[in-house]
Amino acid sequence: MAFSHFARGAIRVAAAPLVLGAVGFTSAGIAAGSWAAGMMSAAAVANGGAVAAGSTVAVLQAAGAAGLGAAGTAAAAGTGAGTLAGLAAIII
Repeated sequence: MAFSHFARGAIRVAAAPLVLGAVGFTSAGIAAGSWAAGMMSAAAVANGGAVAAGSTVAVLQAAGAAGLGAAGTAAAAGTGAGTLAGLAAIII
């Protein structure tokens, strides 16, 4: 089944919060033992013990905690959809 560009964007926007929560980026923080926790640990080790502001982990956690916002919605709806589409491809 082929979807229009608009439909694919709408699906990505709707799926993004579900995917973020499924991998451990939740409104309560990063879920212990989740894929997100492993990602956070690796980022912290690579950065000398802290997760860098603006890093992929930081951005995904912000989106998981507070929702996507306008910029995140636009990114998720975009053609590439970047990291969110990659996460969706892993889960779905």
